[in-house]
Amino acid sequence: LLADAEMLGGPDPELAATMGFSGFGKKARTFDLEAMFEQTRRTAVERSRKVLEAREREKEEQAEKEFRSQAADPSASASSATGAGSTSTQRETVCSESEDSSDEELTGPSMQSQSSAQAPAEDAGDDDEDDEFIGPPLPPGFKDSDDDNDNDDTEEEDNNPVKKIPDSHEITLQHGTKTVSALGLDPSGARLITGGYDYDVKFWDFAGMDASLQAFRSLQPCECHQIKSLQYSSTGDVILVVSGNSQAKVLDRDGFPVMECIKGDQYIVDMTNTKGHTAMLNSGCWHPKIKEEFLTCSNDGTVRTWDVNNEKKHKSVFKPRSVQGKRVIPTTCTYSRDGKLIAAGCQDGSIQIWDRNMTVHTKFHCRQAHAPGTDTSCLTFSYDGTVLASRGGDDTLKIWDIRQFKKPLNSAERLPSFFPMTDCCFSPDDKILVTGTSVKKGGGSGKLIFFYRETFQKLYEIEVTDASVVRCLWHPKLNQIMVGTGNGLAKVYYDPVKSQRGAKLCVVKTKRKERQAETLTQDYIITPHALPMFREPRQRSTRKQLEKDRLDPMKSHKPEPPVAGPGRGGRVGTHGGTLSSYIVKNIALDKTDDSNPREAILRHAKEAEENPYWVAPAYAKTQPKTVFAEVEPEDDETDKPEWKKRKI
Repeated sequence: LLADAEMLGGPDPELAATMGFSGFGKKARTFDLEAMFEQTRRTAVERSRKVLEAREREKEEQAEKEFRSQAADPSASASSATGAGSTSTQRETVCSESEDSSDEELTGPSMQSQSSAQAPAEDAGDDDEDDEFIGPPLPPGFKDSDDDNDNDDTEEEDNNPVKKIPDSHEITLQHGTKTVSALGLDPSGARLITGGYDYDVKFWDFAGMDASLQAFRSLQPCECHQIKSLQYSSTGDVILVVSGNSQAKVLDRDGFPVMECIKGDQYIVDMTNTKGHTAMLNSGCWHPKIKEEFLTCSNDGTVRTWDVNNEKKHKSVFKPRSVQGKRVIPTTCTYSRDGKLIAAGCQDGSIQIWDRNMTVHTKFHCRQAHAPGTDTSCLTFSYDGTVLASRGGDDTLKIWDIRQFKKPLNSAERLPSFFPMTDCCFSPDDKILVTGTSVKKGGGSGKLIFFYRETFQKLYEIEVTDASVVRCLWHPKLNQIMVGTGNGLAKVYYDPVKSQRGAKLCVVKTKRKERQAETLTQDYIITPHALPMFREPRQRSTRKQLEKDRLDPMKSHKPEPPVAGPGRGGRVGTHGGTLSSYIVKNIALDKTDDSNPREAILRHAKEAEENPYWVAPAYAKTQPKTVFAEVEPEDDETDKPEWKKRKI
């Protein structure tokens, strides 16, 4: 630009002011490269001469020391002199060679000298080393051997995928006592949600938990229905809750309801014409790309897509069909990684895949994927999107290439599954496939089994607990494995080195002790609009208030313990402080006998006659003299025959 401006006859001041270039009017500096090279060469030669002089001085000092030692020990003079002479000769030759080489090598400036003419020139060996490294200086303590070791470790991990499994440490979250049938982690890995057969959904915040591992919220969003599936959306702001009823719910991050799907009309035969599901839900998941869309499947024989903003009607309906064209129940459903395909596993053992935009005909289908009559409990796509894994109710795990969908690529058998939501998932690097096994009560331990994706070789297994392993989840960001079990536990496996955040955040925090001062003092009731005479004084601190109460002799007076026995210290003993003990004590003191009601009334006759109060004064003039019946003596039963005598 400067050259162009000079060619055009100098810069335009108005243009410079408009564009804001302050140095537009200055001329460019010229550099004499030959002079710079010569100056650099002289500086290098001078510095080399100084280094050589210093070495000569060191050599002379050493020779003097050796001469003195020879004078002290003349026997070893010859040998030492010979050695000294050879040493000095060698050093002289080395110094002369280094001087010559330095003169030859420093004829032209080094890269560092070109950039700065004032930079100090090092000796020839250091120049060679510096030329090898380009960029900023290496940190202190850096060694090439560490790089080699790291590379070796990574190569070993690549060769041995078992080392990538983060299972060195674990924590256990106590969800309840019944099966944990649903797990969900938000995309960032900050919060975990668990749902179970006890109808509860619990929220766990790794950053907010301490070592006590307590959930910060528990709720029952679907009342008395078992939780089938929980999943955070792709943005992590809402949660899909699929339970045993026919209406899926969407909650926000804190558990408050956002929307509830409408229930369909169960008396309509064609399920396309009804607005929602009419039977129990089996599974559900979010669209991986569109954050407002999710998918559900139900026992009414349909797979439906929904929009969060429209709870009155589904978006589209997919109806899986058997070979004969009859309705078949889908037990699990999922989206592909790009969201373009929808897959469903059905009760007749088939896996059917549709294009998301074409609801009528399937794009891929396999009729005999699993045994007919068994519930396919899970379908999941690999991260590269080309492979589909299916966990069958026939105790198998299979992997499919959807482009060649007639025959599985690999299959593993003898993997018991007793739950309709037993999971399988891929590792973050897509090389390992994980699933859990079920056991009967007292039949051993439920296991988490790892298979190599390419060969389906069993790589590793973890004995989780003495109950079935139902859910498993391997989060790609945290590199931690979450497991839901049949006895109400949610376990998190992690490695301190390979894993990030998650469980590592909460295990390092100590349990918070509950402060006693907070529990003993009363709650402060805030009444801002009350009259001054009724307004309570504001409590500044519970601890200070407790200290004041301790100094008050009335408030800090220890109550007297109850007296046991007849009494002591001038206090009368009581039989108890309850109302029932007081009544029992007084009844025991009352000696009156009310077995004869006539005599009980006549006890008060004399007092009523002498001092009438209620009825008698009103009838004093007209009332005749009261005559009571005479008491008849009891008949003597001795004269009666045996059959007439009263039997006691």
